[in-house]
Amino acid sequence: MSDSTATVATSGPPPVGPDDSAPEVSGLRRVFRGSVGRNLGLVLALIILIIVGVVTGGERFASVDNTLTILRLGSVIGVVSIGMTFVIIGGGIDLSVGANVALASVWATTLATQTMGKDIHWLVMVACAIIVATCVGLVNGLLIAYGKIAPFIATLAMLAAARGLAEIIADRKTQIITVQGFLDAFGADVFGVPVLVLIFAVVAIIGWILLNRTTFGRRTFAVGGNAEAARLAGIRVKRHTLWLYALLGSTCGVAAVMIMARTTTGSSTHGMLYELDAIAAVVIGGTLLTGGRGTIVGTVIGVLIFTMLNNIFTLNNLSISAQAIAKGVIIVVAVLLQQRIADRSRAVT
Repeated sequence: MSDSTATVATSGPPPVGPDDSAPEVSGLRRVFRGSVGRNLGLVLALIILIIVGVVTGGERFASVDNTLTILRLGSVIGVVSIGMTFVIIGGGIDLSVGANVALASVWATTLATQTMGKDIHWLVMVACAIIVATCVGLVNGLLIAYGKIAPFIATLAMLAAARGLAEIIADRKTQIITVQGFLDAFGADVFGVPVLVLIFAVVAIIGWILLNRTTFGRRTFAVGGNAEAARLAGIRVKRHTLWLYALLGSTCGVAAVMIMARTTTGSSTHGMLYELDAIAAVVIGGTLLTGGRGTIVGTVIGVLIFTMLNNIFTLNNLSISAQAIAKGVIIVVAVLLQQRIADRSRAVT
């Protein structure tokens, strides 16, 4: 009896050897296939771009002044891109951000607004720009969420309307800012870092917290991933979509203030092609155009990649046309990589 028992005991399944580590390996793969892996890939691309800049541009590229120039140039479109990240994760898109920046800058630099800025405080100009841009975002959200107009069509119409209204208000003229307090505040440096760069950093940090540490962020992912499932889960999808476009509008207002400070003007030509640059930065950063996935960190790195690329092209006296071609190629490659990652994820699940 004991012999048979011993035989049964030893005839069971063989002990698990090296396979014990399988869950750890799959977990590691899962991490690298997620946002961490994508962000590491972006960091690697940024490092390669820095090496290319140093090799081709030498000390002109590696200087502190040039680094600050890159950060300063990327800060304005970076703020817009943070807002665009939320909208695209939520399953939408906005083609009117550039026109919105222009309209806000023009409205905030009219004679009446600047007079109030001198008599009361220059913060009146800041408030004007943010309120105007937020209202534009709210109109977009109303048309899309409650008017059931496709985001592409609604924001395309707003692009034309906002740019046209900016031209009417400014009479197709550039409005010079004469409120010295405004120029001094936003043209200053803090410990050697331009205020515009600090504003971008603050907006990025707030955006990261809002997306990753709040109910609003979780709902954004849910709405972008599957709007119907989000509705059945109790999320008010229409209202949330409205707030997403209002949020993007407010970042356009902040960007308008920044470009006003950088150029000391308000103009209907501000923000040209910002919609393309913002969408490109967001896509490069790993946010899916179909919604449901994206990171603020990826968007920030995407902005830096594009700004640095433009800087390298400028230092090497390459044409704007060549820059445009390079941007187009990068966008196509990024989308192809997104599709490949999405296909692999579906195959794993």
